[in-house]
Amino acid sequence: MTATSPASSLATRPVTAEIHGHTLGHVLDLPHSELLVVGYLVATVGSLLLSGDRLLRLLGVLVAVGAVGAGVCAALWRLEFVSTWCAFAAVCSVVLLVRARRGPSADPRTPAQNC
Repeated sequence: MTATSPASSLATRPVTAEIHGHTLGHVLDLPHSELLVVGYLVATVGSLLLSGDRLLRLLGVLVAVGAVGAGVCAALWRLEFVSTWCAFAAVCSVVLLVRARRGPSADPRTPAQNC
């Protein structure tokens, strides 16, 4: 649900991007955009916070803090929200890269998964 509505809008509605100072402003008319944002955050942040892996929980906290920051950004600079969120997501990707390079969890409370 969280991905279908934006995908449909991308396929059927115009999308614009404009330079606003040091950021890009994106415009896509999404129906019920607030509901989509909540669904997106519950899916992404919730799953990370419920993880048994300590580094993934840290990533969940970082993303939650970033979501609050992005919300403030959205309130102040509506069109620059996507650009700001993507920059923050890039920083969080470094944490995810560290976790991926670490390999299976070394946390004794989290059993290793056999594939």
